[in-house]
Amino acid sequence: MVNKINIENGVIEGTLEEVGLSKEPFDLINSIIEKDIINGFTSAQMAVIKDGKLVYQNAWGQINSYNQDGTRIKNGTKVTNNTLYDLASNTKMYSVAYGIQYLIDNKKIKLEDKIVDIIGQKFVDNTIEIKFSAFTGDYPGIEKIKEWKSQITIKDLLMHQAGFCDNGHYHNEKFDMVNLKINDDVDNVLYVENANKEKTLNEGICKTPLIYEPRTKTLYSDIDYMLLGIIIEKITGKDLNIFLKETFWNPMGLKHITYKPLENGFKKEDCAATELNGNTRDGLIYFPNVRKETIQGEVHDEEAYHTMEGMSGHAGLFANATDLAKLASVMLTGTYGNKKYFSKETIDLFIKPQSNSSVNYGLGWWRKGDNNSFRCFGTKAPLGIVGHQGWTGTLTMIDLENNMVIVLLTNAVNTTISDKSSLDSVNDFIGKHYTTGKLGFAPEIIYTSLRKENLHKLTY
Repeated sequence: MVNKINIENGVIEGTLEEVGLSKEPFDLINSIIEKDIINGFTSAQMAVIKDGKLVYQNAWGQINSYNQDGTRIKNGTKVTNNTLYDLASNTKMYSVAYGIQYLIDNKKIKLEDKIVDIIGQKFVDNTIEIKFSAFTGDYPGIEKIKEWKSQITIKDLLMHQAGFCDNGHYHNEKFDMVNLKINDDVDNVLYVENANKEKTLNEGICKTPLIYEPRTKTLYSDIDYMLLGIIIEKITGKDLNIFLKETFWNPMGLKHITYKPLENGFKKEDCAATELNGNTRDGLIYFPNVRKETIQGEVHDEEAYHTMEGMSGHAGLFANATDLAKLASVMLTGTYGNKKYFSKETIDLFIKPQSNSSVNYGLGWWRKGDNNSFRCFGTKAPLGIVGHQGWTGTLTMIDLENNMVIVLLTNAVNTTISDKSSLDSVNDFIGKHYTTGKLGFAPEIIYTSLRKENLHKLTY
């Protein structure tokens, strides 16, 4: 077949063989996913771009595989290559990291910019006292914590080193923030009633104290990226969806990527469903206005949906695997088609290890690093791989050594949880126990398919 260039989005169609990938490993991936779906898995989508060519895309399963009572849906609507998936924390990279990289290259912000100078003094002054039980060392007191908070920079947030806990649970009026656990008998001092994005900033994020001194450790936090998303909106004067659409998606010809798909031209049937019983974890969880119907076309993440108007820097982005692979491929060269998005210097800065103690993190980007991320990136990929994983069951991998992008999207949480009798199992969805739900099996197999002459490039 003669390769052809799609003028609109610059993608060159190619074959696996042309780029040094054999067909057999992809047949094996196909067989594994198909068997998992026969045995109860939900759905998946995969796309691979190598050497500037889209060489693989496929889709499996149904957009919704189970009724709310956990019984299997037979003959449901099939997933296609155009179906949108809730990207969960992959949003952090293709919304915030891309946005910050672009703004840095265009000299709108600097990594050293302090958050208080962008948000205002309320970011410090509104801080309340919470004596977290997980605080290491002697409790420093609220004034010291405010001083720490006044020094937080954009870089600290990107690296998850700002000092925030994992989540403020601003949507839940009953949550024990001291011990960071669900407790129906404890009022959440950070609860934001009738929340919108501005109220969440003022009454939630700005009030939130730190759990450790900035830059002394790395603790993954959604708050970091909620805040970064707000910062992008303040700097650009546009909401995230408009900014990203105008800056990246429209120029690249991407038609299957958006926040809030049901408000942006898509129907429920265009989206893979996530949790069966809303955000209740099959009835174990309750909070005000909790969704109880199967979630489809709305962001699953509770904080993004209830407190950030469905459009946050930490979650909320939807896409299909092919468009996401095209978007991710910008990190290979900084360009797409004839348009330049990032300088080589900015790409190198964001993907390199930021410290000897955090080799698994760039600036936001997960790195394979010391092989700590093998469960999602596999064991055979180069240690310099960057990407991210999403809680709903999504994975992106960017391999600058082999000029390749791998995207695997699933809706693994579109199943029941393993134990409906215990709060200990609230996040243990059965879908995540399948081979497909573990995600890392696909890159493990794909890297065996590189032709022999390419194997010297791999770092084990």
